[in-house]
Amino acid sequence: MKITEIKKSLENCNEAGWYAYDIFLEEPLQESQILQMKPLGSFLYLPMLKAPFFKIDGAYFHIKGIQGEMHIRIAVHGSHPDQLEEVASKLPI
Repeated sequence: MKITEIKKSLENCNEAGWYAYDIFLEEPLQESQILQMKPLGSFLYLPMLKAPFFKIDGAYFHIKGIQGEMHIRIAVHGSHPDQLEEVASKLPI
């Protein structure tokens, strides 16, 4: 699986100094890939939900998504825009 596209998110969060990007995937996100992201930061995964949700918080980034979807969202702090490429390169996708 690979990243097919990275687009600036339409969700507006830049007033707080954060910029969100939607990361589009070639295939739906699987539980094994979500669990491989655990080392990236503070990890929350709720597999018991109808739509299993995960969230990862790092010092200057946040990642969130839903298992089975073909995209995830990464938000990076405006003072650290380099975090987008760095975090995206560490994704197990």
